[in-house]
Amino acid sequence: MRNSMSTKISELSVGDTRESIVVRDLSRTQIVMYAGASGDFNPLHSDEVYSVEVAGYPTVIAHGQLTMGLAAKLFTDWIVDGELTGFGVRFQRQVWPGDTLTATATITAVSDDEGCRVVDLDLVTVNQAGQPVVTGYARLREYN
Repeated sequence: MRNSMSTKISELSVGDTRESIVVRDLSRTQIVMYAGASGDFNPLHSDEVYSVEVAGYPTVIAHGQLTMGLAAKLFTDWIVDGELTGFGVRFQRQVWPGDTLTATATITAVSDDEGCRVVDLDLVTVNQAGQPVVTGYARLREYN
């Protein structure tokens, strides 16, 4: 079902931008659930004592791939008929329990690939303090 916030690739132009909160108040439960889903049980993500006393962090940290997946939610919710064909990020800072993340994507290019429209996007995800936690790009291709 298409909601009013969803857009078809054919409706997009260079410069179009979408912003969305992709997680509010990230919980420790969400981080632990991601550990179970991904199989990444590094104690930095679940063991407070290890994170603080051994690694020197103020608390546990979220998985980078969890942060990346949350950021991707922006464009997979926005572009209703797109197949994700490219996605890359650079992790800028740690994400902590309690963080609220807002992602912004901007269409940087529109092209044609064998009769299918393709859009390239720049992505920036920031925490509640406005600090970038993830930057990157994505490419979506119109379903054939």
